[in-house]
Amino acid sequence: MFRVTIRGVFEGLGEEDRAALLEGADAFRTAFTDEGTFTYDRGLSAFTFRCQVPAEADGDGETEATERAMAALVAHGYPHRVLRVGVTDMRHIKVRRKGRGR
Repeated sequence: MFRVTIRGVFEGLGEEDRAALLEGADAFRTAFTDEGTFTYDRGLSAFTFRCQVPAEADGDGETEATERAMAALVAHGYPHRVLRVGVTDMRHIKVRRKGRGR
């Protein structure tokens, strides 16, 4: 599983797109999901898109995860320009557990 964060700016949003984004704005809905979630400022300039991408094969890496996350972003249909992409491979995250009764 990969978690991909894409930071970017909206470009040339039409009135319908602006209205849909403002109507759907919910800061508490921020999560890494398969379809991806947006967070953005009320001026609809900058955004952050968070997407969860399953590793389809053992050899999958950041490049494949980025491509699939970009496809999810494009599927939303909002004109944009990507500024930065960050990918975390959750298979390499170690969870430290507290020891029992010491």
